[in-house]
Parts: sequence; structure tokens; C-alpha cells
Amino acid sequence: MYRTLTEAEIEQLKQQGCEAKDWSTIEVAPGFDAAYVQQTRFSGTIRMGAFRSEIELPGGLSVHTGICNATLHNVELGDDCHLYNIHNYIANYRIGSNTCIENVNAILVDGRTTFGNGVRVAVMNEGGGREIPIFDELSASLAYILTLYRHRPKMIAEVERQIDAYAESQAAETGEIGSNVHILNCGSIKNVKIGDYAELSGVSRLKNGTINSNVFAPVRLGSGVKCTDFIIASGVTIGDSTLVEKCFVGQGCIFDKHYSACESLFFSNCQGMHGEACAIFAGPYTVTHHKSTLLIAGMFSFLNAGSGSNQSNHMYKLGPIHQGIAERGAKTTSDSYLLWPSKIGAFSLVMGRHTNHSDTSDLPFSYLIENQSESFLVPGANLRTVGTIRDAQKWPKRDNRKDPNRLDQINFNLLSPYTVQKMWRGREVLDELVALSGENTTIYGYRNCKIRNSSLRHGRELYSIGIQKFLGNSLISRLEDKKLKSLADVRAALKPDSQSGLGDWVDLAGLIAPKGEVKRLLDDIESKRMSLRAIRERLQEMHAHYYSYEWTWALEKLEQVWGCGYQEVTLEQIRQTIEQWQEAVVRLDRMVYDDARKEFDLNSQTGFGVDGDRLQAEADFEEVRGSFESNSFVKAVLEHIERKSELGRKMLAILESVN
Repeated sequence: MYRTLTEAEIEQLKQQGCEAKDWSTIEVAPGFDAAYVQQTRFSGTIRMGAFRSEIELPGGLSVHTGICNATLHNVELGDDCHLYNIHNYIANYRIGSNTCIENVNAILVDGRTTFGNGVRVAVMNEGGGREIPIFDELSASLAYILTLYRHRPKMIAEVERQIDAYAESQAAETGEIGSNVHILNCGSIKNVKIGDYAELSGVSRLKNGTINSNVFAPVRLGSGVKCTDFIIASGVTIGDSTLVEKCFVGQGCIFDKHYSACESLFFSNCQGMHGEACAIFAGPYTVTHHKSTLLIAGMFSFLNAGSGSNQSNHMYKLGPIHQGIAERGAKTTSDSYLLWPSKIGAFSLVMGRHTNHSDTSDLPFSYLIENQSESFLVPGANLRTVGTIRDAQKWPKRDNRKDPNRLDQINFNLLSPYTVQKMWRGREVLDELVALSGENTTIYGYRNCKIRNSSLRHGRELYSIGIQKFLGNSLISRLEDKKLKSLADVRAALKPDSQSGLGDWVDLAGLIAPKGEVKRLLDDIESKRMSLRAIRERLQEMHAHYYSYEWTWALEKLEQVWGCGYQEVTLEQIRQTIEQWQEAVVRLDRMVYDDARKEFDLNSQTGFGVDGDRLQAEADFEEVRGSFESNSFVKAVLEHIERKSELGRKMLAILESVN
């Protein structure tokens, strides 16, 4: 396909200010026109495509493709590339078609490199011990296993061996820049692989990494960005002088406004602005938008960090060796502080400063509040808040992943066996506290926290409501579309699809799965030496079978409630479960409705109608915020109550017709 230059072409290139150490090492594609190569120096092996078209630069300026004012060494160019003002040189790269590179200092590969694959990231513990080798297809679930399952060294060693082998397969002395890439006004790019449709504008420095951009989900890097030892997944946006060092950045992430991150893993749809991250495991939807916020040495997912949120991972003794975990859905308010080690339960709110190493993992949906330097826990309080429900609804809508090849398996369910087992255990914990300390105790002590008597009793009630809602949801989902003519039909419909799902469940940073299935995977990795592809497929399989596993788990809990197996359950017991579900759904939605009303009370109107009376304040407030009754979320809550009530009535009517 390629041919050497003709004598006429060589002479024309010389007249246009070009020079080469050896013209015989230059090859060109059919249709090559030397007129579009000017002021260029060549060395090493060079291949050039044809320059047939014009490209439009930002602002509407059109220029013909070609090369002008550049130095190229061992470079292969596809068709219709545009290279202009390469201040230093481009060396050892294959560049795809329709790619534009302008005003760049240097782009080079220097020696053999794996382009960031295999780089060890000291996640969670800066002192070492949890180093994760990053690679192009790292998922949140696999990273979770590698980070936290260190008690299985044989399994860890096998997965690391597979990743190192993958990294070795990517090693090369020549880099790649894909097709339809734009690299404008950038500094130094060294040992970096860049995928198709990437847009780099004003980037300061990139060193040793991979940008996995593609046509479905382009990567965009902006002004002042500096990245070293990195893997950037598809659909990522990084801008405004953000610093990234030794990091994996997952699909759909957004970093901006001078964010700084080092030794960290970020998975799907994380957002970092203004603040800082050091040695963190940021599961999906970890979000921080404030200058004074530091996330350090912790594991987070579905987190919203308030301004000034901070953690400490050492006490100036043996160094930064401590770590903490905030389970999925946790939130931190402004100026909150946690002294690691601590463990915050799922969907809990942290308010104030906490230095007592609290562990609230068995009491999810709680408030952890500072009161006179002591940590007070309000169990279950977050179940009834409008913020929790709104968060659960917004996450699926804010999924930035456009790539059909999704690395992370994400379960968005607020109530699942993972959270409901915690509520079940939480109810037992609260009962145990009462049994140990008495019903009239004013304040109970629990894992370096204090719980008031009223909070304990209300928390137990909220957990019961949440459990009833989940079990009823699962039961109705199982029966809803079945043809039920007899009790035998009902019992047959209740039969589980498999035994998988019994026992404890875990949240593998977005993937909710039975602990037994996870153990089976780890055993197979150790015994069968599974490939990375096979591991990924098994994780995808767990995600795909979630509802089958969920029913197996929920049925076991229902049998405990019924006091018999599903083969002996009566229609009356099923009717009672559905009626309890109806009541639980309505009660919980009413609590959320009342909580939403607080956003429209007189206190919320403070600052509105600044130069008028109360009537003007109300009018101003309504123009800006709308009325309570017209609020879309409030209307959705009321519609949910009616829809679920109707579903309950429908199911009860179906059961009435069963013989």
C-alpha cells in the first residue's frame, strides 16, 4: 500500500523547507500530495497518509490537512491528519486518521512503557499493604476485592499475576494516538496512549498513562491539567488545572476547578472539584465539590461530601496507617470530621466532629451527630428524609456513561438484601441494648456512640417499616404477573429459582451480591486460575441474576415472619404481609412528605422579599421555589402513595379470587 517518495516529491519537499536524514525511510500512501507538507524535519521511519480534506478549527476557521512546522521521528500518520506548530517534536507514535495536533510542545514515547497499566496505587493505606495494580479494564467490584480481601493472599496473588500479564501485553516502544483526536495548545505528552475522539486542549503535562476515549464516550482534558501514572476510562472530563497522580479514573467521572488527587481509585460517575483526595477508594458516585474538603485513606461510594469535610488517618505515632469506611449512600455535612479508624453505616449522615472511632455499620440510615464533643447516633432517621429518597432517584438519572462497554456493575436499589439485612440486624442490636441496660435507661452506649432512649425506640420502628416495605415489594413482584387460581398456584409462584442468595450480602462498590456467590468466585480464582475476562463475566452474571438472588433471600425472611415454609403458607398470611406492606409504604411516604414540607416553611423563606413585608417574602419565595403543592418531588410522592395503594388493592383482590 505504501510507497517511497519520488525524486520530484523529494525536491518539492526540500523547496518547501523540509529536510530528512534519509529520504528513503519515508513512505507515503496512495493519493499523497507533497504540497501539504511544509517546514518539517523527518528522521527514523516515517509513514504518511493522504491529505485530501479540510478541517474546521474552533471558531470556524477551516484549514487544509497536512503538516507544517514540525519535527517527526519514527511516526506513522493516517489519512487527513493536521499537524501544525509542533514546538519540539513527535517521536515514536502511530497516529490515526483525521487527527488534529496544533501548538504542542512534545509528544513522545521514551523507551519501553506499559502506558500506566500495572502501576501500583497505595489505596486506603498510605503506609502500604493494599497496593492495587491499575489497568485499562479495572472495575469497581474487582478493585474492591483486591483492596479489602487481603486475608486471601493466594487469590490476590493470582489476580495480580493476571493484571501484570495484561500490562506486559500492552508494553511497547511506540505509542498510539487514535483517529479523530484533537490535541491543541498542550505541553509535554510522554508515554501516553490516546484513544479515538479524545479532546486535549491546553493540557500542561501527561506522563505514563492511557486515555481510553472512543466514539461513544470521548475523553476531554482541559487547561492546565497534569496527569502522571494514570488510567483514564471512557467518557471522562478533566479540566481547570486538575492534578492527577497514580490514579484510576472510571467511566463518566468529572474532575474540575483545581482538584487534586493522588494514590486513589475513582469509579463510575465520581465528581471532584476544588478539593483534594489522597489514598481513597472512591466507588461510584463519590462526589465532592468544595475547596476545603479532603477525602483521605477511606472507602466511599454514593457519597456526597459537604464543604470542609475532613478525616485524619494517623495520630502522629506510627504514621498514616489508619483507614476508614463510609458505606454506600453516606453523607457528610459542612465541617464534619472523622478520626480514622471509623466505619459509617449505609445511607447515614455525619454531622459535626467525631474522634471516638465510631462503628455504625449495623445501624444504617442513621444520623451521627456531635453533641458537646460526644457522638450521638439516631438510628434509622435517614429512612424518612426527603434527601435520601431524592438521592436514590437522581443517581440513575446522572449516569454519565455513554460507552456500551460498561466496566462497573451498579445496583441503584435503596432497599436491597444488603441494606435490609443491616436493618434486620440493627433491630436486633437495639433490642439487645434494651435487654442489657433496661427499658428506662436514658442513654445507651454502643460502639463509641450514644443513643437516646427515644431515638432507639423510634429507630426500631423505622427499621420495622423499612423491612416490611422491602419484603412486601419482593412478594408482590413475585406474584404480580402470575396466573393465580389456587393456593397451589400461589405456593408454586413462591418457589425460588435457586438457593443462591441465602445468608449475608455484600456491596462490592456498586454491585450488590450474596456473600456466598462472591466466595465461590474467589475460590474459583484460586483453584481454576480464571482469566480477567472470566472474572469480569462472573461479576456481570451476579449483577444480572440480582433479582433471582434477592427473592431467595427475601423468601427466607418471609418464612421467618410466617413461621412456616412457603409450601405451608396460607392465603391469610400472604394477605397480612401485603396489608402490612401497604401500611409501611404509606407511612414512610407520609414521613417523606412531611419532611419535604419543611423546605417550604417560614424559616425557609428567610432572606426572600428582602425589602418588603411577609406577603412580599411569600410571593418572592413562591416565584423562585414554587409552591409546596406544585413541587415535582412532592407530587411524585403523592402519586407513589396512590400507585402503591392501588397495587396493594389489586393484589388483595387477586388473592380474594384464589380458591
